[in-house]
Amino acid sequence: MKKFFSFFAGTVMGALVGATLALLLTPASGKTLRGQIKERFAALQDELAQAAAERRAELEEYLANLRESSHGIEIEK
Repeated sequence: MKKFFSFFAGTVMGALVGATLALLLTPASGKTLRGQIKERFAALQDELAQAAAERRAELEEYLANLRESSHGIEIEK
């Protein structure tokens, strides 16, 4: 009986928290929501492009350093 009560209490608390969050986070309208999604997606694309450019620069620098350090060293095949 104790397990059932614990499960029931957890279910009720989860439902209350979920309902509260749904009420607080419900968007104003579909048009507003679509605009927010587009803005967030554009910002995410910009962040990803910037991160990719930074990583590419790091890797190119690393490759250049490897090439400089390999001069004079014969690589066995």
